[in-house]
Amino acid sequence: MTSASPAPTTMLVPDFPFSYDGWLRHPAGLGSLPPDRAGTPVAVIGGGMAGLTAAYELMRLGLRPVVYEADQLGGRMRSVAFPERPDCVAEMGAMRFPLSARSLFHYIDLLGLRTSPFPNPLAPHTPSTLIDLGGVRHTVRGAGELPDVYQEVAAAWEKALQERAELATMRDAVRRRDVETLKHVWDRLVREFDDQSFHGFLATSSAFRSFRHREVFGQVGFGTGGWDTDFPNSLLEILRVVYTEADDHQMAIAGGSQQVPRGLWEHRPHQCAHWPAGTSLASLHGGSPRPGARAVARAGAEFTVTDTEGRVDRFPAVVYTPHVWTLLNRVEADPALLSAPLWTAVERTHYMGSSKLFVLTDRPFWRDVDPDTGLPVMSMTLTDRMPRGVYLFDDGPDRPGVMCLSYTWNDDSLKMATLGPRERLDALLGKLAAIYPGVDVRSHVIGDPLTITWETEPHFMGAFKANLPGQYRYQRRLFTQFMQRGLTAGERGFFLCGDDVSWTGGFAEGAVTTALNAVWGVVDHLGGASHPDNPGPGDLFDALAPVELPYEE
Repeated sequence: MTSASPAPTTMLVPDFPFSYDGWLRHPAGLGSLPPDRAGTPVAVIGGGMAGLTAAYELMRLGLRPVVYEADQLGGRMRSVAFPERPDCVAEMGAMRFPLSARSLFHYIDLLGLRTSPFPNPLAPHTPSTLIDLGGVRHTVRGAGELPDVYQEVAAAWEKALQERAELATMRDAVRRRDVETLKHVWDRLVREFDDQSFHGFLATSSAFRSFRHREVFGQVGFGTGGWDTDFPNSLLEILRVVYTEADDHQMAIAGGSQQVPRGLWEHRPHQCAHWPAGTSLASLHGGSPRPGARAVARAGAEFTVTDTEGRVDRFPAVVYTPHVWTLLNRVEADPALLSAPLWTAVERTHYMGSSKLFVLTDRPFWRDVDPDTGLPVMSMTLTDRMPRGVYLFDDGPDRPGVMCLSYTWNDDSLKMATLGPRERLDALLGKLAAIYPGVDVRSHVIGDPLTITWETEPHFMGAFKANLPGQYRYQRRLFTQFMQRGLTAGERGFFLCGDDVSWTGGFAEGAVTTALNAVWGVVDHLGGASHPDNPGPGDLFDALAPVELPYEE
């Protein structure tokens, strides 16, 4: 008799370990509404992954979502086609998705999208990885080929997590969906580490006494690459990622990640309350979303939304999905939308900056073999120089290649912010020439580079949320905002969601799960309910609620 294989890891976030993927899969559905609510319009502001998840599920429940979008459907799931080859895309935002993101993959599978392993550093499907630190270079096929100092750093990271953060216990509890253990251990860790930065945790761990080890870990890290741009952030942000394997087993979406939100816009569900067969979000909107929202205000127990063309509409509920900072300056937001403590949490939200530069190449030349080493002439590259991360994508030797020549964060991103696309390209090629002196990258580049700096994008002002030490209380307020039972009518009906409201900023899974929180909140607000056999996140909130840290002691 063979033993059962271990349960797969999910992004069962320990702050609120609700099984969203199970809620989505249950045959009873997400709930139902009173018959007189059929066709009720609900404003959904923002057409990114959170907005279109919420709008899609509200439509399936029989409501009429009205989507407002200031730019283009997709948000930070933005796949930009190269003009020279529209079938090749640059992933300007989200580009790699962990298999543990099972709620997101519910929609990827629903749309029938093809995925493949993402070429992360040292990953099994990555042909080779070059690490360039302090001018010293090592090219390897796997982590086991790295010099001793890297093995020591990997062991130190594992030791620190096991000794101080109960890694084995937490990962096992996540796999088994053992909510009791998750809550017991995590709530204690929150109290212990809320004020601790990631770097502070390393510096006070016996395994990382050596500054050299901390430096190497910051530059290289494990999983998706270097961690040093996260060093100022709360340790809790890192532990969530590690426990749920969100930094491992990552996949790319063939044809671009923007197909997921755009696919939900066009998808016609098999079962849809109230609406006739063949209904989609696109058909409800005549093919295009409303223009962006310019103002949102309370009007008694309802809301008015004014779009950028001056049209004003009333709604009994509003789902707001953009970065919460947009409530401070991009949208005229009625102060009555949120309580004073929530406005403080909005103000204190911290965003990570990020820049990328992509180029199209005539072919995946990096697969050419260096006769002296027997290795590819270029590799997935981690470096302490300006490019920081270089990623290589190809669909075979007879098709063009795509290179992400630089993927940077925070201070490294700001080094790019004042440079135009061509200036960025020239600077990066100069740095890469020193790393790969025998490779003429420029001769293979086709057309102009595609670039982005998310902190200068007006509707985003950053790539994603990352809490600083001491900000758990603020994040708890934002996350739990969907729970509005017991509030007065004048305090209900406006729902925040999006990955910056979630516990896992920067992951599309957080956008999906908080959108589902908002869906539950809207249904509850309009007099509906989840099926008793499939309770929703609000129904189980009291049992799963994030730990509440004292405000005054």
